[in-house]
Amino acid sequence: MKQGEDERLERWRLVLGEPAQPAMGVSLGEAELRMDKALAALYDSERKAGLGASSPNVARWLGDIREYFPASIVRVMQGDAMTRLGLTEMLLQPEMLEAVEPDVQLVATLLSLRKVIPQKTKETARKVVRKVVDDLERRLRTPMERAVRGALSRSSRTRRPRAAEIDWDRTLRANLGNYQPERRSVVVDKLVGHGRRRSSLRDVVLCIDQSGSMATSVVYASIFGAVLASLRAVSTRMVLFDTAVVDLSEQLEDPVDLLFGTQLGGGTDIDRALGYCQQLVTRPAQTILVLITDLYEGGNAQRMLQRAASLVQSGVKVICLLSLSDQGTPSYDSHHAAQLAALGIPAFACTPDLFPELMAAAIQRQDLRSWAARHDLQLVMSAPGGTSGPSSL
Repeated sequence: MKQGEDERLERWRLVLGEPAQPAMGVSLGEAELRMDKALAALYDSERKAGLGASSPNVARWLGDIREYFPASIVRVMQGDAMTRLGLTEMLLQPEMLEAVEPDVQLVATLLSLRKVIPQKTKETARKVVRKVVDDLERRLRTPMERAVRGALSRSSRTRRPRAAEIDWDRTLRANLGNYQPERRSVVVDKLVGHGRRRSSLRDVVLCIDQSGSMATSVVYASIFGAVLASLRAVSTRMVLFDTAVVDLSEQLEDPVDLLFGTQLGGGTDIDRALGYCQQLVTRPAQTILVLITDLYEGGNAQRMLQRAASLVQSGVKVICLLSLSDQGTPSYDSHHAAQLAALGIPAFACTPDLFPELMAAAIQRQDLRSWAARHDLQLVMSAPGGTSGPSSL
């Protein structure tokens, strides 16, 4: 591999394309020429002969970029190809789908195309979604379980347990300072209990906007929902909405089945979704409602805010995530976000890696504004003179 100035010029030549060749006087090797050809096929709009709509040519190009570039760059180029090369339509063909590098964005695209995917492609599409979901679940399950179980343990421990609830291991450790050598025994003056184990300690409702702009958030939320549902100490409900509301809680055992039950696209009726979620709340003080939406309300905005205020006043811990993805803070309705903030509902975007810690903080009833600030998350603030309850809406 070339070093120093030659390598730097070579990289610039690849970025600028073939028209820069005479001015730069850089000679590309065989491997670099193949990379240049792959880049030009996607980004050189002046080319007279491109990939066109030929599936075999695009399939070869997809194979080439996977050979020449790292996976992170491949995903960016695939995303650009969706619009530049009409790759979205070609994904409806199984041979094309098999050539693509699977990632979250691809899963979101496939789910949005679910209704028009030909029968011959459906099994291939399902395999692609399964691969991405399994990979993400392996990465996210352990931190999610550890964070939530730890938070539940700390929040449920009691110093006045009944006999059947005494945690003898923690009790002995808490009383080691009372060890009496002459008696070779520990005098116990503090009891530590396991807490309530006979029923779930927290109720979690994930209320997710499934309009097209929230596709990536739906993928991540489905995986986290499945992990939460596997924890016996947590009762988990999964509600998706656009202009209608669908409860997919019964499908949480398999995130892939859940994802194929989504209806990505369409409008947004947050008011209706919150109305449904209100009916699910039986223990407000033990309930965490995570509303994942960009807040572009197509329904009754005033009633949406009234429902949100009612949930907060009843004791439900309500969180609004403007997105659950790696892409940062998306476009969102800042007016509605500020009004929710005035009601005491924190609104911010969250990455998947931080979501387990967010849930742990919510379980322990921490101040989520402070939590978001510690993690440099852009928190929406209430507007000056903003509303503070349903009476002023």
